[in-house]
Amino acid sequence: MRTLDLGRAQPKQALFLRDRHRHIAYGGARGGGKSWAVRTKAKLLAFRYPGIKILIVRRTYKELQNNHIEQLLAELDGFARYNRADKVFRFPNGATISFGYCANEGDLGQYQGAEYDVVFLDEAGQLQESWIRKINLCVRGTNGLPKRTYYTLNPGGPGHAYFKRVFVDRNFNQDESPDDYFFIQARVEDNKVLMRTQPDYLRELENLPPTLRAAWKDGRWDVYEGQFFEDFVDNPEGYKTRVRTHVIEPFEIDPGWTICRSYDFGYGKPFSCAWWAVDYDGVIYRILELYGCTRTPNEGVKWTPDEQFERIAKLEREHPWLRGKRITGVADPSIWDASRGESVAQTAARHRVYFTPGDNKRIPGWMQCHYRLQFDENGYPRMYVFRTCRAFLRTVPLMMYDEHRPEDLDTTLEDHVCDEWRYFCMSRPVKPMKRIPEPVILGDPLNTMGGRA
Repeated sequence: MRTLDLGRAQPKQALFLRDRHRHIAYGGARGGGKSWAVRTKAKLLAFRYPGIKILIVRRTYKELQNNHIEQLLAELDGFARYNRADKVFRFPNGATISFGYCANEGDLGQYQGAEYDVVFLDEAGQLQESWIRKINLCVRGTNGLPKRTYYTLNPGGPGHAYFKRVFVDRNFNQDESPDDYFFIQARVEDNKVLMRTQPDYLRELENLPPTLRAAWKDGRWDVYEGQFFEDFVDNPEGYKTRVRTHVIEPFEIDPGWTICRSYDFGYGKPFSCAWWAVDYDGVIYRILELYGCTRTPNEGVKWTPDEQFERIAKLEREHPWLRGKRITGVADPSIWDASRGESVAQTAARHRVYFTPGDNKRIPGWMQCHYRLQFDENGYPRMYVFRTCRAFLRTVPLMMYDEHRPEDLDTTLEDHVCDEWRYFCMSRPVKPMKRIPEPVILGDPLNTMGGRA
């Protein structure tokens, strides 16, 4: 009788195989042995539980084929039959391992009404949070079999914020139980097999640029590949000193400072309104914000323009930092479109909330944001954010470069805060800080140093 050799698990992989939480994530650095762990756990479950229904999901079918199906065809030969049309391995005990992909919103239709006992989301950071939640609805049933979701992931991607929140920061919503979530931090050094078979791999990671190295080698969740605002720094050690950080503790605003407002309209998607204080040196402070988002990222609260400006006007009448101030505003120029009746800008004016059209040039606008983030020689930037501005602090670090427009931000992401921030920066443009490079002297053939060494 033929026996199946599952191989030998390394310590982090063994932890993944043993754990029985409702949600189990294994990730961090690249090369941590995650794909092997997925295939091995799926096989163990299939052999252990007759009739269990297992689903493995990746972003594309090609990735599934290259990373799992071809390997399982060799590993399960004689133990399970594979139906290429249905993309399903069927075991003699009735267990099944199915495969699915999710490259876009339309792919979610294949999971509508489906029912699985265990789901593996491989490279789950490439999936949006809303997609992850919908696929997880498939994990159900009353058959007494395990009900779990396993995730493998690296920092970055559309799902980065969700996974960092629940698994790394352990910041849970009311409908999420901390007892259901378990995270296994993987580092490339954990994969002893890779270190033995590819000894140069670690050296290659060491030679990457700092940001990429921190994410790929060390599995750090505060930096990752493709991060658009990697120059944004949230350093709690500087909250009070205001040195080498953009995030600071709130303080009482000087009555002589200018107060401004920036706004990006949204209905189905979130709207974003922020108030800025400008000090006597032109440094800007994001002091307050109103962000129209549900508990689901990038989902708008669907307030009408009237409802939005009622709230904005009320805040400006009542908040001690805003009350009695002459507030100037800048907004997306599209709100002046009156082709379908009263424009959004006209609605705002009815509530005595006034704007001027913002400069919507994208690349120059992003450069103005970057210029504001630059630190001077003493570690002071030209922009700060109060740590109470949660929408800014949640969304801005997650912005990524557009794959097709390498100097622009990916507009499919939750970019509404960034847009109104950009309008405001363009309304008060600054020049980049002068960087004086240190001289590099390659020898002294002309004796310009007078013979000095």
